[in-house]
Amino acid sequence: MLYDNACKYLAETFPAEFVRWLLSLETENINIIKTELIPEPIRADALILLQLAEKILHIEFQTLPQSNKPVSFRMLKYWVTLYDKYECEIEQVVIFLKRTTAGAAYTDVFEASNTRHRYRVIRLWEQDPTPLLGNPALLPLATLAQTDSPESLLQQVAQNIASIEDTNERANILVCADILAGLRFEAGLIRQFFTEEMMEESVTYQAILEKGVQRGVQQGIQQGLQRGLEEGRQREVSLVTRLLTRRLGELEPALQERLRGLSLTQLEDLGEALLDFQQISDLTGYLNRIGG
Repeated sequence: MLYDNACKYLAETFPAEFVRWLLSLETENINIIKTELIPEPIRADALILLQLAEKILHIEFQTLPQSNKPVSFRMLKYWVTLYDKYECEIEQVVIFLKRTTAGAAYTDVFEASNTRHRYRVIRLWEQDPTPLLGNPALLPLATLAQTDSPESLLQQVAQNIASIEDTNERANILVCADILAGLRFEAGLIRQFFTEEMMEESVTYQAILEKGVQRGVQQGIQQGLQRGLEEGRQREVSLVTRLLTRRLGELEPALQERLRGLSLTQLEDLGEALLDFQQISDLTGYLNRIGG
């Protein structure tokens, strides 16, 4: 939820920038629709509803490709719910943040019997970073864009953030960039460009925390970014353990202990790999290969 709350903060704070990027429209007349109108709880993603004149932009941020219900089916459910209430044009965009080969990130349609529903999919790791680098509100997303030199891209993001004149805006965007960069870069490299002293000036810590609390999720951001990341790792351990138990049956305590020792990145990769597991030996062989 840490990454999702950062994206939600950006989209709700700078809605016109996201509308310009995703719809190529220039408008400031945008209302943010409360996601509580959607009956299904939002857990592994962040859902943003921006209401323009006679149009709704529905943005769905996805960190992990797997979910209780397929992304494609959820998009259909959201569309029907929104259309029933507003009866207007609805543009839906799913933005995948972390590189994956999972089919969900390469699917832009739900099909069943005589039903077919389409939506747009953006895989950030395939996006040209230029439009993102040229827009202060989108700089955090630029850390995940396409590049042959990730370190140079991270440095460019840091330089562009440093050039933002407004102190509060600069600090807030820096925090969001720091959080999202964690999906791609090691903490040590991020610290070379994004200093903690600069982030401590930001009220984004409180803003993201407040959004998490409203959803019943305690991020622990008030204790610092590192504690928040550790809590995210623990939640990922719980999620992966539940998925493995459902697929392979009850896990032995020794296997559960090995899972608790994995890093967040290793857990997220395991969350994708487990879809191919058929038996416990597949899990143990995978853990042996990654040294977990």
